[in-house]
Amino acid sequence: MRLEGVELRRVTMPLVAPFRTSFGTETTRDVLLVRVVTGAAEGWGECVAMSGPLYSPEYTEAAADVLRRFLIPALAAAPRLDAYAVGPALTPFKGHRMAKAALETAVLDAELREQGRPLARELGAVHERVPCGVSVGIMSSIGELLDAVGGYLEAGYRRIKLKIEPGWDVEPVRAVREHFGDVPLQVDANTAYLPSDARHLARLDPFGLLLIEQPLDEEDLLGHAELARRISTPVCLDESITSARTAAAAITLGAAAIVNVKPGRVGGYLEARRIHDVCVAHGVPVWCGGMLETGLGRAANVALAALPGFLLPGDTSASDRYYRTDLTAPFVLHDGHLPVPAGPGLGVEPLPEVLREVSTATEWIAL
Repeated sequence: MRLEGVELRRVTMPLVAPFRTSFGTETTRDVLLVRVVTGAAEGWGECVAMSGPLYSPEYTEAAADVLRRFLIPALAAAPRLDAYAVGPALTPFKGHRMAKAALETAVLDAELREQGRPLARELGAVHERVPCGVSVGIMSSIGELLDAVGGYLEAGYRRIKLKIEPGWDVEPVRAVREHFGDVPLQVDANTAYLPSDARHLARLDPFGLLLIEQPLDEEDLLGHAELARRISTPVCLDESITSARTAAAAITLGAAAIVNVKPGRVGGYLEARRIHDVCVAHGVPVWCGGMLETGLGRAANVALAALPGFLLPGDTSASDRYYRTDLTAPFVLHDGHLPVPAGPGLGVEPLPEVLREVSTATEWIAL
């Protein structure tokens, strides 16, 4: 392929309801989209960085800057252009995995569109639809939480994930378990606890949770391994897993019984597939996390979640979980599942009228 240019586009997407975690509350998503144009096709990628460096060191403005100044010029100078060449071309630049993932995804989308091949088939998917879970943010009251969970179960979601933090953990979990019975239930701490909280976190064990996600700091693999020995709830790692190498290390240390794969966090869908393969080789189940993606990112996540090692429902919710109007044709839940896109590349593209309405800035970088 020949790279003619790259468009960086900012869009603002209001959420249907505020989404609160231990990192803060999101009411809108300031999304950076990357569109690459080649001689034969164009492709889209979505950067999942937040507006501030709270979930990770990356944030939207920094992602746009590093793409503009370093990553896109490096890719343009590469001797060949295909998705597998993106990673090596960008290796000299440390970190910035979310920006790298957006650029790699756009190249991969363009390449597969040109060849008429779906992303799901390229990654090795074995399912035509995937079961969906939903992530429930921290609420202002138990009653509000129960109303939200009840609505999601009525909509057909196959698994409930509760965000927790100190002061909002045991009692919300108890309330959901007692009210809804044996619903598949897990919790996500987003690094909110300390190793000294192990005894407190063990109070979650009686509720039969599928897992507790990232309870400790992302760099504390040894702390997670020790916590895993002190509680019976399986420990799942999210922020700690940045590559296939870190996944292998976490598994070897006993720090992760389950792994949450977020493609943006690990540098793209090709590295996400490598993490999947490492986990499958070690008998560790994986599932696909979410970052409030639009339909572009959701399409790619659903394709990834159709791989054989994704044994738990992911945070691949329907479009209306987050957005009244999605960038693409909406993803609609059917019997608790979403269909895997079957068209070339991502299998979806932005709706022009919606894209115009939500865009706040565009920048064309000719190459």
